[in-house]
Amino acid sequence: MQTLKDYIEKLPPELQEEVKDFIEFLLEKKARKGNKTLRLDWAGALSKYKNNYTSLELQKKALSWRGD
Repeated sequence: MQTLKDYIEKLPPELQEEVKDFIEFLLEKKARKGNKTLRLDWAGALSKYKNNYTSLELQKKALSWRGD
């Protein structure tokens, strides 16, 4: 029976790199699942703009500031 390492070694180098990237992605995903607490460190960050913008305008502005 072949091991995962045996299968990976049969792949060309560019596909081995893809496998490595995918494994790193899965490990990061697993790590994120372990952290289920909701972060609220952003709360109130836009309060200085509340008299200049509506909530919808602030939402759009925040998205543009983030680059989305």
